[in-house]
Amino acid sequence: MFQENFTFSKKQLGYLLVVVGVVGVVALLSLDVIDAGREGGIGPAQRLGLGFGLALTLIGLTLIPLGDDPA
Repeated sequence: MFQENFTFSKKQLGYLLVVVGVVGVVALLSLDVIDAGREGGIGPAQRLGLGFGLALTLIGLTLIPLGDDPA
């Protein structure tokens, strides 16, 4: 049948990482808003998740200017 070799470009991978990172950060921060009745704020696991989401976002932002070269 018809088979096409698809590869992500660096720009597409950058956009994907930015979207995943931002969605993850927003989701983790919204957990505190939804669960407003408990005390304690942002815990260590949430801090790791926020750091990971921010790192993904920054890595994605550095990939976007590299253009349409294969990733």
